[in-house]
Amino acid sequence: MKIKEIIVVEGKDDTVAIQRSVNADTIETNGSAINAQTINKIKLAQETRGVIIFTDPDYPGEKIRHTISEQVPGCKHAFLPKGEALHKRGKGVGVEHASPDSIRKALQEAHMMQDVLVEQITKDELIQAGLIGGPRSQARRERLGELLKIGYTNGKQLQKRLLMFQISKHDFEHALMIIRQEEQNG
Repeated sequence: MKIKEIIVVEGKDDTVAIQRSVNADTIETNGSAINAQTINKIKLAQETRGVIIFTDPDYPGEKIRHTISEQVPGCKHAFLPKGEALHKRGKGVGVEHASPDSIRKALQEAHMMQDVLVEQITKDELIQAGLIGGPRSQARRERLGELLKIGYTNGKQLQKRLLMFQISKHDFEHALMIIRQEEQNG
């Protein structure tokens, strides 16, 4: 599978995992303190071929994703569910631990954040859905991120992420229905 866009990853091990999975070029951020030279490389890549941001499903990965999104608009985003990015012996989480199939799937489902207005899902709706402030909120948010292909986010950022990816109330409610069914059967 050949990827036209340049994939932004965190480090060398991520590049190795990407190149083991697909035919693609990468830019490595080498951590969350992204320097101006790296941002300029990403800007040039976005102008010439397009960019897919593919960072680890953890706090530093989200910080990198946010920094790049602010400075380089129009990038696509690929997300790995945390469960598919865990080290086999529990020693960390990252793109480098994912299987080639998981990496290919995440890249195929990469999509752009949008600034178009959709009917906003309110904080009250998120609380009522058990996605904020409840005993199983984190697990529900993680599953919601998988179903909607928007990645995991904490309770404070969930509403913003839903809006950025233009998640409709219909798609949101459908994903909630699946989560509730899984919990009942589970």
